[in-house]
Amino acid sequence: MSLFDLPLAELETYAPTLDEPDDLDTFWTTTLAASRAAGGDLAETVHVERVETGLDLVTVDDVTFPGFGGHPIKAWLVRPARPDGPLPAVVEFIGYGGGRGLAHEHLVWAAAGFAHLVVDTRGQGSRWGTGGGTPDPVGSGPATPGFLTRGIEDPHDHYYRRVFTDGVRAVDALRSLPGIDPARVSVAGTSQGGGISIAVAGLSEGLVAAMPDVPFLSHFRRAVEITDRDPYGEIRQYLAVHRDAEDTVFRTLSYLDVALLARRATAPALFSVALMDATCPPSTVYAAFNGWGAKAVAAAQAGPVERQIDVYRYNDHEGGQGYRFAQQRAWLRTHAST
Repeated sequence: MSLFDLPLAELETYAPTLDEPDDLDTFWTTTLAASRAAGGDLAETVHVERVETGLDLVTVDDVTFPGFGGHPIKAWLVRPARPDGPLPAVVEFIGYGGGRGLAHEHLVWAAAGFAHLVVDTRGQGSRWGTGGGTPDPVGSGPATPGFLTRGIEDPHDHYYRRVFTDGVRAVDALRSLPGIDPARVSVAGTSQGGGISIAVAGLSEGLVAAMPDVPFLSHFRRAVEITDRDPYGEIRQYLAVHRDAEDTVFRTLSYLDVALLARRATAPALFSVALMDATCPPSTVYAAFNGWGAKAVAAAQAGPVERQIDVYRYNDHEGGQGYRFAQQRAWLRTHAST
């Protein structure tokens, strides 16, 4: 893959006009309120079961918490075995098709002194990795294979309405647990996980940081127009069959577009982008990055929300991979020191 999107100088100022629904905030406020009500008292509905891993320096808990509609969502909670007081935490969301995997695969944040909640993605976990354990009990109308067009006819039915709500509820659940500092919770993820982390940052209050890597689910129309790769290709395939559904499809997706939800974020952000990424094109990443916190700033009449982006010029969707941890750990230390 070669450079195919806008030049970097143009990406740095890219500010597309996005179709924002007038009722976007109401849609999400209502959605989250309904799921919080359905989930009940977290002191009673978050279940934590200690897992014996044979690892002496960390403890692992199998966590089940109420997500969208009160549906049970699985997560691993990995943390230092002998913490010194309440811990700062990283909530991590998973890439497209993957699941939370096995507990011993998630050790680095605990080794760095953080609690680490690795959240399963409902209905996924069987495309790569070592599996997941969370079903999606909600059905769908006509859709292409994959997840992006499930419920595409109405934002209330869309799959990612449920997933984003699960992400917000993961933050709620983690904050309810003993040994966690609720004022020092951050979110992170790569690709789909990066998109979910942006959505959660836009929909949750009081996060200390967000770390989205090569995020998916941003600026849908642009992505469909310039890349043939899945998952965005699922939208193109759906529209190739449902030839009269374009307006309906993009209206639904406007409620899930993390480029819009990013504008509502208030936490500092550390992004990454790969300039040869044909899965999540750079301009779609910058659409979220350049708008980060804009609506929150305007509402508060305050200065800009801190944001930073690391650029991998010669990489496709793999982005920074293992290089990201050192960058993120050093940056996060300034926002949620251990």
